[in-house]
Amino acid sequence: MLGIKRLGLLAALVLVGVAPAAAAQAAAQPSTQDTQYLQAVHQVNLFEITAGDLAQQKGQDQGVKDLGAMLKTDHTQLDQTVQQTASQLGVELPNEPSADQQAVIEKLNNASGAEFDRLWVTSELAGHVQAIQATQTEISQGSEPTVVQLAQTALPTLQTHYDELVALANKLGIPVPQTSASGTPSPGGTGTESPAPGGTGTESPAPGGTTESPAPGGGSTEVPAPSES
Repeated sequence: MLGIKRLGLLAALVLVGVAPAAAAQAAAQPSTQDTQYLQAVHQVNLFEITAGDLAQQKGQDQGVKDLGAMLKTDHTQLDQTVQQTASQLGVELPNEPSADQQAVIEKLNNASGAEFDRLWVTSELAGHVQAIQATQTEISQGSEPTVVQLAQTALPTLQTHYDELVALANKLGIPVPQTSASGTPSPGGTGTESPAPGGTGTESPAPGGTTESPAPGGGSTEVPAPSES
């Protein structure tokens, strides 16, 4: 009888020890914001790597070729960190760009010469505006420190890309997205459809695949616009 009581006490102690561990594990799960940002920025990276390749292969202007190579290198490095972070947090990442991003890639594949350069620069400008917004949103609203740190690291790179794209657009005479009075980037200022990061259409969902996500493309109007240099 004493043995049974001891076993019962041991079982109770084991359960008491397991409960806090389980609770801690549950508390460590990344938020919806953090999860969707990782998924969305991964899709952005997949798009940028492909678009960078196309720029080097099909760009007419040497500036397009050179910037395409830069974007491919930077987004490849960024995605290594994204994948490592997602793996540590148990976040499953998409294995291909979003449908909208794939539609842009198809358009780029079908374009050539000056038309390709214009389409590439325009889509990259709009995409980087929204990617910057989403990254700023993650920095201000994210709760998982490793994801917030990733966004803080990514932001200067995305801003540099945007600045380089603005300079290239000005050189080629391509309209640059304007900002509204509220300070929100308005990619529609190009006079063309404004793609989400790599996407098409101003009403397209964020790269994370949901219109409710504060992921890339879902930045609020309180997010400051990228600076233009």
